Amino acid sequence: MRTYAGHSTAEASNELYRRNLAKGQTGLSVAFDLPTQTGYDPDHVLARGEVGRVGVPVSHLGDMRRLFEGIPLEQMNTSMTINATAMWLLALYQVVAEEQGADVSALQGTTQNDIVKEYLSRGTHVFPPGPSLRLTTDVIAYTVAHMPRWNPVNICSYHLQEAGATPVQEIAYAMSTAIAVLDAVRDGGQVAEEDFGRVVGRISFFVNAGVRFVEEMCKMRAFSRIWDHITRERYGITDAKQRRFRYGVQVNSLGLTEAQPENNVQRIVLEMLAVTLSKDARARAVQLPAWNEALGLPRPWDQQWSLRIQQVLAHESDLLEYEDLFAGSYVIEEKVGTLVKECLAEIGRIEEMGGVLAAVESGYLKSQLVASHARRRGRIESGEEKIVGVNCYEATEPSPLTADLDTAITTVDPATEAATVEAVRRWRETRDEPFWREGARDPGLYPSVAQALESLREAALSGTNLMEPTLECARAGVTTGEWAGALREVFGEFRAPTGVSSAPVAVAAEEGSALAGVRQRVARTARDLGVGTLRLLVGKPGLDGHSNGAEQIAVRARDAGFEVVYQGIRLTPEEIVAAAVAEDVHCVGLSILSGSHTELVPDVLARMRGAGAGEIPVVVGGIIPSADARELKEAGVAAVFTPKDFGITEIIGRIVDEIRTRHHLEPLEQHEQLEPLEVTQ
Repeated sequence: MRTYAGHSTAEASNELYRRNLAKGQTGLSVAFDLPTQTGYDPDHVLARGEVGRVGVPVSHLGDMRRLFEGIPLEQMNTSMTINATAMWLLALYQVVAEEQGADVSALQGTTQNDIVKEYLSRGTHVFPPGPSLRLTTDVIAYTVAHMPRWNPVNICSYHLQEAGATPVQEIAYAMSTAIAVLDAVRDGGQVAEEDFGRVVGRISFFVNAGVRFVEEMCKMRAFSRIWDHITRERYGITDAKQRRFRYGVQVNSLGLTEAQPENNVQRIVLEMLAVTLSKDARARAVQLPAWNEALGLPRPWDQQWSLRIQQVLAHESDLLEYEDLFAGSYVIEEKVGTLVKECLAEIGRIEEMGGVLAAVESGYLKSQLVASHARRRGRIESGEEKIVGVNCYEATEPSPLTADLDTAITTVDPATEAATVEAVRRWRETRDEPFWREGARDPGLYPSVAQALESLREAALSGTNLMEPTLECARAGVTTGEWAGALREVFGEFRAPTGVSSAPVAVAAEEGSALAGVRQRVARTARDLGVGTLRLLVGKPGLDGHSNGAEQIAVRARDAGFEVVYQGIRLTPEEIVAAAVAEDVHCVGLSILSGSHTELVPDVLARMRGAGAGEIPVVVGGIIPSADARELKEAGVAAVFTPKDFGITEIIGRIVDEIRTRHHLEPLEQHEQLEPLEVTQ
C-alpha cells in the first residue's frame, strides 16, 4: 500500500514519508520534481518555477541522504518514479544504503526506467531512443548481478491511458516496449544466457485502472495472458514463476474531475476494485490518487484518505478472501479473448515497423494516441460518454470540501525554490571539503568530481556499462545536472514527435454543429483583420511534459481553421515569445500543469510587452487554483482554463472572442447567423 508522494525539499518529504509509514503505509513511492526527472539542477534556466513543485528535488548525494534519514533502506520497499535519470537516482539510493551499512544485494524496490512512454505521454525524456534504451539495459544488467531483489524496469502503460490509449493500445504499446527491452538485454551480451530468465522474472509493469470496471479487469487478465505467451514463445522461459505478470497500479487520474470533485472518491474505489477483486490478475501494489488532484497538490490528509480506502478493503471486507470470483464467466472470457486477439495484431504491426523505437521515431505511436484522445474528448463533449457532474447531473449543493478552495490543496512556498538554488550552488563550492562526506563510511574511496565525470564520458563513448561510473559520480558529489550534462555531450538530446499534424479530424464540422459555428467565426475574424488565417501559438513553457491538453487544443484549433504553431514541450519563455513574434500570431496559449504558472506566465507577459507584442492576447490552461487564476488575469492574461472547462470547441470559440476584443472588433454571438463563407480544411 503506497501513496505517491514528495514535494518541496528532501527534509519536508522525509517528514511526510515517516508520517505515512506510521499510518500503515507498507512501501514508499517517491515523486521527484521535474528538474530531477529531466536532468537539470535547480539553478538551470528551464528549472525556474519547477523546483519542488510536483515532487522532491534531488540534486546530489546530500539530498538523497536527507530524503531517507531515519528510514532503514534495507527494510524498505521503495518505488522511484524516475526514467531518463533512473540510473543516477538508483546510484544515489545505493550509496545512501551503503552508508547506512545495508547489504546492497538485499535492497528491494523499483526504478520505473521506462523511457518509451516518456516520448509518448509524460515528456521527461532527455536522450534519443537508442542511448535511452542502453541506459535501461545497463541498469538491468547491473541489478541482476548486484541487486537481485530490485525491479530494474517498470514498463508503464499507466501514462499511455492518460494520453488517450484504448485498452488495446495500452496493452500493445506496453508489451512492445517490454519486447524492445528484453531483446536489447538478450542481444547485448551483458547477461549470460542461463541468467536471462532472472531478467524476465524481474520485469514489472505499472498500469492504469479506469472507471469502466469490467473492461479494466478484463484488460488485466489479457495483459497476463499475453505476457505469459510472449515470455514462453519468444524467449523460451519455462519457469512459470518467471513468466508471472507482476504489476502495480496507480488508478486513473485522467477521469478525476474539478467539477464536483467529491465524486472522485467513488471513481477511485471502483478503479481499485477492478485490480483487486480478480485474484488471478490482482495487482501486487496499489497507489490511489487523492480526490482533489484535479484542483492541485493534495494535502497529507487527502493522501491519508486514499490510504484508508485500501485499508478498509484489505481489513474490513471479505473481498480478498476467495479464489478468483470471475473464473468461468463466459462474458469475461469473451471480452478477454477479443482483447488478446486485437492486441497481438497491433503488436505485430509495430514489429513490422521495426519495433517500438522505430514506431516512436516515425511518430506512429504518438499520432495514434493523439487521435484516440481526440475521439474520447469528442464523445465527452457530445454527451455520448457521460461524466457525472461534468456533462450530466451538473446541479449540485455547495461542497464543504471545496468551500475554501485556496486551502483545499497544498501550496509550495516560492521561497523554497530560492533556498534550493542557493543550496545546490553552495554544494558545488564546498563538496571537495571533508565535511560534505559526513556519513560516508570510507571517505578515502570517493573520487574527485572531475575524475568521476571523465570516467562517465569515457564509458558512454566506449559502450561499457554506465552503472559503475555513475556510482563513482554519486560518491564524488556530482550533481544531477552535471551527470545528465556529461551524457548529453555524448548522446545529444531528443525532441519527440508531437503527433498533432498527422492526427485525423475527431469532431466533424457538420452544418449546424458547434465546430462549424466556430469555424465560421474564425474565418470571419480573419477576414475582418485582413489576414488569410488566424494563427495560434500553443506553448509549453518550463519542464512540464504532460502535453495531452496542449495537443488536443492544437488539434481542435487546426480543425476550426486556425494555423497552429506548436513546437512541443520544454520551451523557455524567451523561446515562446520569439516564436510568437516570428510567426506573427494572433493569440498565445500556454499550457502548464506542474504549478509553475505563477513564475512562467508573468515572465512570458513581460517578454511579450518588451518585444512590442503586448497587444497579442495570452490565454493559459492547466491545473490552476482560483486564487492564482485571479492573479494571472490581473497580470494581463486574457483567459484561464482549468479541467472544468471540458468543452474544447468552446475554448477555441473563447480564443476567437479574445482576439476580436484585443482588436476592437464587434463581438460575434456564438449562434449568430453569419453570411456563408468558403472555409477550407
